[in-house]
Amino acid sequence: MSIKLPQAQKGAKSVKKLAACSWSLEPSSWVDLGERILLCGLSRVQLALEPLASGQWDIDQIKGQLASHEIVLCSGMMGAIGEDYSSLESIKGTGGIRPDEHWDANQSRARKHAEVADHLGLDLVTFHAGFIPDKKTLEYQTVIDRINAIADIFGKYEIQLGLETGQERAESLLDLLDRPGLSHVGINFDPANMILYGMGDPASALNLLKGRTVQVHMKDAISADVPGTWGIETPVGQGEVDWDCFFEILETLSGDINVVIEREGGDQRVKDIIEACKIAKAYGYER
Repeated sequence: MSIKLPQAQKGAKSVKKLAACSWSLEPSSWVDLGERILLCGLSRVQLALEPLASGQWDIDQIKGQLASHEIVLCSGMMGAIGEDYSSLESIKGTGGIRPDEHWDANQSRARKHAEVADHLGLDLVTFHAGFIPDKKTLEYQTVIDRINAIADIFGKYEIQLGLETGQERAESLLDLLDRPGLSHVGINFDPANMILYGMGDPASALNLLKGRTVQVHMKDAISADVPGTWGIETPVGQGEVDWDCFFEILETLSGDINVVIEREGGDQRVKDIIEACKIAKAYGYER
C-alpha cells in the first residue's frame, strides 16, 4: 500500500473545507455530535472510532444521523489502551503501542477499529504511536514492527494509517518512517503538539514532513516555562503557531489535505472552533 492523499470518503471528490475532531466537541451521544457540528457551522468531522467499536454508539444510526445533516466523515481516530496524559513522564511510559502489557489488546482494538472504519467508508485513520525510543535500542525495532502491524491491519481494508506528530522531533519521525516496512504510513501533523512537547518549530517541522503528511490538525499552544513539563494548549490564534507561515507551507503540499480543528482544553469548545474557522477562512478554507 503506497502513500496517498485522502479523499474524504472513498470515491468522494476532495474539497478545500475544514473539519472538526469529534472528541473536541465532547458529545454526549451520536445525536449530540451531529448537533454540535452544525453549531460550529461545519459539514465535515474526524470521528473517534472507539464509541462505535465498543458498541456505545450504533454505526448505522450515526451514519444516518450524519447523512441527514449532510455531514461528511473525513477520517477516523484510534486511541491506544492505557494512556495517561497527566504528565509528560506518564505519557512517555504509557502512550501509544509501546507498553508490552497492552500490545495484544491494542492489536485487537485496531482490528475492530479497522472494521468500523471500513463500514463507514473511511480511507484514513490516525493515532499516536507513542514516544519513539532511541534507534540504538532493541525497542526501536519493536516499535517499527508494531506500527507496521497496525498499518497492515488497516491496509487490508485499503485504509491509510497516519501517525500523530508531537512526541519526537520531525527529523526523528521522518527517520523512523524511512525505515523498511513503513513506506505506506503517513503523518497527521499537529503543530500544537510540537510546542506542547517541546519538539521544535511547527512550521519548520511541517516543511520537513510535508512529503509524508496526509492530514493536519489545526490546534495552537504556548511553550512550557519549565523544561520537561507540558506546554499549554490555547484557542487557535492565541498561541505560538505562525499560521501565516504554516498555511503557506501547507499550500505547497500536493493534493488537498484535510485541515481538522482540534480543541482539547477549555469549556467553550464550540466557540473556540468557530473562531478557528474564521482564522482558517483567511487562508481559503471554508466551513
